[in-house]
Amino acid sequence: MQELYKSQRLMRQMRRSALQRGRVAILDVGSTKIACMILMLSPDLKTEPIGVRDPGAFHDLFRVVGVCQTFSRGVRLGEIATMEETERAVRVVVQGAQRMAGVSVDHVIACFSGGRPFSYGVRGRAELSEGPVNESDIGRALAACDLPEEDGHRDAVHAMPVNFSVDERGGLTDPRGQHGRRLDADLHLVTVDNSAIENLLTCIRRCDLNLAGIACSSYTSGLAALVENEQELGSACIDMGGGCTAVSIFLKKQMIYADNVHLGGDLVTSDISKGLQISLDTAERIKTLHGGCVATGVDDREMIDVGAGAEEWDREFRRISRADLIGVIRPRVEEVLEEVRARMDAGGFGHLPSKRIVLTGGASQIPGLDRLAARMLGQEIRLGRPLRIAGLPQAASGPAFSACVGLSLHTAFPQDECWDFRMPTYGRGRQLGRVVRWLREHW
Repeated sequence: MQELYKSQRLMRQMRRSALQRGRVAILDVGSTKIACMILMLSPDLKTEPIGVRDPGAFHDLFRVVGVCQTFSRGVRLGEIATMEETERAVRVVVQGAQRMAGVSVDHVIACFSGGRPFSYGVRGRAELSEGPVNESDIGRALAACDLPEEDGHRDAVHAMPVNFSVDERGGLTDPRGQHGRRLDADLHLVTVDNSAIENLLTCIRRCDLNLAGIACSSYTSGLAALVENEQELGSACIDMGGGCTAVSIFLKKQMIYADNVHLGGDLVTSDISKGLQISLDTAERIKTLHGGCVATGVDDREMIDVGAGAEEWDREFRRISRADLIGVIRPRVEEVLEEVRARMDAGGFGHLPSKRIVLTGGASQIPGLDRLAARMLGQEIRLGRPLRIAGLPQAASGPAFSACVGLSLHTAFPQDECWDFRMPTYGRGRQLGRVVRWLREHW
């Protein structure tokens, strides 16, 4: 663990090195689109240490200078399925963002929604000596956490200290400077399949780029879509993408649960295509222009031209009512929401003081989805858009860009994680992850 811990620290150093250059690329590898943003950083940000930042300072310390997106053809269920097509898409968006920004970048920080993320909550304890709590004491408490035994095919992406207690005085986000006899630390560990990270790293290397960081889109979407009070009092963020629906729960400004569902907006499009016997492109257009989840009294009279099916080559067009279209869309959306509800129950969402749910992502824009979700989930629900950051164009300010904007915030203001503290080794080394070992092998 000690050797691996040094590798994770090296990953943080590489992120700092990229920030010192004054610019870094943000890459969102999704099932429907691949997007890239280039950030220009102010000198104040480049000289500050890593840690939790005041959200009010976001607009002053970095700016988006380049944005590009393209259709994702090589990614399925949030993971790379075809390396060549994904490589081509990554090259397109990075080069397009560089042309828009007028600068070149060689380091990217990426997020993705695949890899079957799994959350662990573990606790460690350390006895304190005389004097206030320091980083060494925090490191000893984190090193004492009883980590679960993995099968060797999963790696840690996030290892976040979410709560500290000094002599049973809990609710501390930063115990440094506190006096006491015993320190308890609660650690939230998110692991994913290492094959998903290996494929992403290989793709980025083939694009002649360096991977300087990685994050789960469930975490970054929550950073962008949840406002400060929602993160503090307890809320869930549901990022409905094309291939996956990411779920994250926040409490006291910390992510305490993360998961995803391998269902998304692409399945709705597929159902429309199969049900109406039309192409996927036409089905996507009809879903975007006329789709909905809740029928009204006038939907029976609203007719939609859907074109001719494959077996109706001798006819110019067909027409269906909007009520029939909603009848195709709603069952699939209900299936997605049922799976999301099961994930939220597993994460203990029902025990939070505030039970606000925020819907974001491209598929969340289907009309009536918020009302249907309120009926099924039984909570206060709103549609969330990413926070406005300096330089963000209007075309990239919609719910589909929540993960990308959140990754920008995470890049500029990363939260302290387990490998930011010096930890001793307890017993046999237990491994938090091998993400950076791959970076060292290939750099």
